[in-house]
Amino acid sequence: MNADKRLKIFQRLKAESPNPTTELKYTNTFQLLIAVLLSAQATDVGVNKATRALFNKCKTPRCMLKLGEEGLREYIKTIGLYNTKGKNILKTCKILIDKYAGKVPDDREALESLPGVGRKTANVVLNTAFGHPTIAVDTHIFRVSNRTRIAPGKNVEEVEKKLLKFVPDDYKLDAHHWLILHGRYTCIARKPRCGSCVIEDLCEYKQKTEV
Repeated sequence: MNADKRLKIFQRLKAESPNPTTELKYTNTFQLLIAVLLSAQATDVGVNKATRALFNKCKTPRCMLKLGEEGLREYIKTIGLYNTKGKNILKTCKILIDKYAGKVPDDREALESLPGVGRKTANVVLNTAFGHPTIAVDTHIFRVSNRTRIAPGKNVEEVEKKLLKFVPDDYKLDAHHWLILHGRYTCIARKPRCGSCVIEDLCEYKQKTEV
């Protein structure tokens, strides 16, 4: 795929959704971090249902730490891997209190040192909370990047590197959100909805559908 096609793709995605953002619900950066931690192998809808009551009660690491494992489990038990996630969340809360005065650090290395926080989670927080032009590659973005040929790669690291290289600079900040929304609602896994896709004529997927 050439640079002109990529530019047109992101121009259209922007026209369709001028101000994209995460579908996770949160009120501050700490809650965003917790929501993203919980979203691994879970849907945003499921996470939002579980965190509605939790986030109403706790807006700080200190409050969440006071819940303890059993208290936190009651809020997140509907989410997959909730035991492991709960332990990581409480460890993360303690580190945030002890090392960062209860604040989420605006730094990749510091974020990735937190329990349960990998590169993808760090990228989401850096992008959504702090405005870094990072691109977190999840299953949706991996699929869209390969299927459309915007940034084909054998693994998430390869796709991320290509996206950072090929996405035009003016679109890097929101590229993560545009691609994930496109994968979630249009370029879906089983049968992409090519007939209703705004970039169908630019996409290089050979087995297009009419739906």
